[in-house]
Amino acid sequence: MTSKLPVSVLVVVHTDDLQVLLLERTIRAGYWQSVTGSLDWLEEPLAAAAAREVLEETGIDSASGRLEAWNVANTFEIYAQWRHRFAPGVTHNTEHVFGLALPRRAPVRIAPAEHVAFTWLPWCEAAQKCFSWSNRDAILMLGEWAG
Repeated sequence: MTSKLPVSVLVVVHTDDLQVLLLERTIRAGYWQSVTGSLDWLEEPLAAAAAREVLEETGIDSASGRLEAWNVANTFEIYAQWRHRFAPGVTHNTEHVFGLALPRRAPVRIAPAEHVAFTWLPWCEAAQKCFSWSNRDAILMLGEWAG
């Protein structure tokens, strides 16, 4: 198995009226999040990784909306239970934040290996439901920009 790269994307999928799509993880019941994923190879463009992850995890084609880099990156310690996925000695990940604005809710086809459920929530409720501080903060930024 190839080690995951410690560079990832977080994509806040939302509608123009600020409904945010959240996904519940299969390995942790109650862990809700936006679309996330590591780059497949070191030179993979961040926007390409974001579009790929959205399609893989939700079935939504990012061309149906506006995919935008938010020019925000968060570096954080990788949870101990997930470090085995990375090369030995890797303890931190850098996550680049994107938004995918859709005109309205799109049909969602979750990836069953990664998620068990999805929901669309108003941005303020979605932020409260996220287990990850970086995901919560990204959704709060969305609400601040719109407000």
